[in-house]
Amino acid sequence: MSDPILTHTENGVLRVTINRPEKKNALTVAMYAALADALRHAETDPSIRAILLHGAGDAFTAGNDLMDFAANPPSDGSSPVFQFLTAISTATKPVIAAVHGPAIGIGTTLLLHCDLVYATPDARLQMPFVTLGLCPEAASSYLLPLVVGPQRAAELLLLGDPFSGEQAHAWGLVNELLTEGDLLNRAMAQAEAIAARPPASIRLTKQFLRRPNAEVVQATIRDEAEAFLERLQSPEAAEAFTAFFEKRAPDFSQFD
Repeated sequence: MSDPILTHTENGVLRVTINRPEKKNALTVAMYAALADALRHAETDPSIRAILLHGAGDAFTAGNDLMDFAANPPSDGSSPVFQFLTAISTATKPVIAAVHGPAIGIGTTLLLHCDLVYATPDARLQMPFVTLGLCPEAASSYLLPLVVGPQRAAELLLLGDPFSGEQAHAWGLVNELLTEGDLLNRAMAQAEAIAARPPASIRLTKQFLRRPNAEVVQATIRDEAEAFLERLQSPEAAEAFTAFFEKRAPDFSQFD
């Protein structure tokens, strides 16, 4: 069996592949740990000047593997999922994402921490946290309104409905739309172009771009994580997860 997270460095670009196509690249605890390790390695390796994230097969990532998530829920800020969020949100080197197919939950919110995002028009993004009895994560409650506007952010987070790569591009979440055949080549070419430029200038420019929101982003990640952990123990989340595994619609009418 292949490793679920593959890494390869070429022309100054660390290419990170989410490699679990038989499960739509759904993320397990071990995969979050591997992703965090890859990003931390990129920080300390001077030969790496940019990072490219993409998914194998026909998906970017379907988000959390709910079976694994239910069996191994995060317990505190040291959990691998939060280690990954810290790593991607504080990365000093540019992060580029190539998105096709499903990009669910963290598959969408992690894009808010990427510097460039390329996608196919029919990519399927979604943030179904409320429908699972949870709350936003990855500072999406702060960053998403800055990108798409407060009303649209409220619609996407409160209803949790899917939206396309074409919509994400129109709303400013995606830099460019490409066919699936061109997606990875274009994203890699842009990553290599960044890697060929002066590395200190690139890092400094990213620092200045991110600096106005850096402190509030980290504070929001922490606050959302605390609320997320509490929501995991809630009756609403229990009903949502039970309904998912029983393949039925959840019933939230009993809750105030």
